[in-house]
Amino acid sequence: MTEIPAAARSALTLAVLGLLLVVGVVWGWSAATEPLPETTGSSEGCTPTTLGPGDKLYPDQVEVSVLNAGNRGSFAARVLSQLSARGYAEGTSGNAPGDAEVERVQVWAPDRTAPEVRLVLSTLGKNVPVVDREVTAPGVVVVVGDRFDKVTKGRKRIKVQDEVEVCVAPPPTAG
Repeated sequence: MTEIPAAARSALTLAVLGLLLVVGVVWGWSAATEPLPETTGSSEGCTPTTLGPGDKLYPDQVEVSVLNAGNRGSFAARVLSQLSARGYAEGTSGNAPGDAEVERVQVWAPDRTAPEVRLVLSTLGKNVPVVDREVTAPGVVVVVGDRFDKVTKGRKRIKVQDEVEVCVAPPPTAG
C-alpha cells in the first residue's frame, strides 16, 4: 500500500476543513437571518365559561397578553413571564400599535369591573387606567410603557359578584 505524500495529505485536509467552514457559514447565516417570531405564547384561545355570584376566579383561569408601548427591547415578553410566574395563563406578547401612548401601564378592556380585569389589575399597582380599545391579542391585554417597573404579588382569587361570562384559558400543555 502506498503512502499519500505529505503535500497531498495537507491539501486534502485543508480542502475538507474548507468545506466544513463553508457548510458552517451557510448554516449559520440561514439561522441568523431567519425572522424572529413577533409574538410568544399560546394560540389555542379560551373557553367561554359562566361564573355565578359567589364563584371564584383564579389567575390560572385568566389568559393575559402583554404589548410593549415603550422602547425597552423584549419588555412585553419579560412582563408576560412575570405574570405567568404569578399563575396567569400566557397569551401573546408583542409591540403595541404605534399610536399607543402609555408611560407606565394600561389595561385595554371594555369593562373595568369585569372579574378577570380586576384580578389582573391587582398585580399592576395603583391607579392603572383601563382603556376601552379594540385589540386582537387574546385575553386581558396589558400594555406596558418605559416607566413600568414590575408585576406585584396581586390577589390569589377574586369573588364574582354577578353572573358573568369569562373566557377561561386552557390548561397548560406539556411541551
